[in-house]
Amino acid sequence: MNFDDIVAIDFHTHAEEPCGTHFDDGYDDFQDAMTTYFRSPFKHPPTIPETAAYYRERKIAAVIFPVDAERETGFRRYNNEEVAELVAENDDILIPFASIDPAKGKMGAREARRLVEHFGVRGFKFHPTFQGFYPNDRAAYPLYEAIAEAGVPALFHTGQTGVGAGMPGGNGMRLKYSNPLFLDDVAVDFPEMPIIMAHPSFPWQEEALAVATHKPNVYIDLSGWSPKYFPPILIKYANSLLKNRMLFGSDWPAILPDRWLNDFEKLEIKPEVRPLILKENALRLLQS
Repeated sequence: MNFDDIVAIDFHTHAEEPCGTHFDDGYDDFQDAMTTYFRSPFKHPPTIPETAAYYRERKIAAVIFPVDAERETGFRRYNNEEVAELVAENDDILIPFASIDPAKGKMGAREARRLVEHFGVRGFKFHPTFQGFYPNDRAAYPLYEAIAEAGVPALFHTGQTGVGAGMPGGNGMRLKYSNPLFLDDVAVDFPEMPIIMAHPSFPWQEEALAVATHKPNVYIDLSGWSPKYFPPILIKYANSLLKNRMLFGSDWPAILPDRWLNDFEKLEIKPEVRPLILKENALRLLQS
């Protein structure tokens, strides 16, 4: 990837489960609810090659990942190796992250090491609400240890979620797991592991800012919300104390980068901070 030709780095895009592999687990109903919640223009989730084509046209690099939530949801996961192989075919524009349910313990840790060593995976995605775990649960630590040893980032969903929104019982999703304050323990216990808190962390925005301000290995990606809905305190910190640890993210395909970037243009962000958020912070993080 030639980063000089890239205008921005989207740190939060999803590789959805491929069509034809989820006929028995309710995945279509789940995706229909997500489409309604986010008013997505896609009838079916885009494939990885389709995602690459979209981002290539715009000269935006994209971190892309699946989510391993099969234990909690019954939805079979998108194979990490398959994702990495498809991303490798589009490595001029896509950056591979993987996802492993931390409940897999030492088996998950072995998988993480293999994915980094043999498949070029550059980081790992966690969704505590979707995966049904507290981030500071010690059962997750063997996996974190493998990630920390590899020197790659761990990205965690925080705050409220569109996952299961509007479905009976929220499709069994429990919001409590995604309070960003639980990541304070992880940042203490793994001070060398870059931790990214995904999204404005409603209703725990101030908790997220407190953790990121206090722990120098913690970043925030601004995905999942249109910037026009960002709370003033988030904008204030993005312009000042955390200007070097804020990352552009869209939440593709739920939110398109075109929409996000258009709304971001209208925010009162300092001119010298815009390139940090859109590209430079992410580049430094990925190359560290």
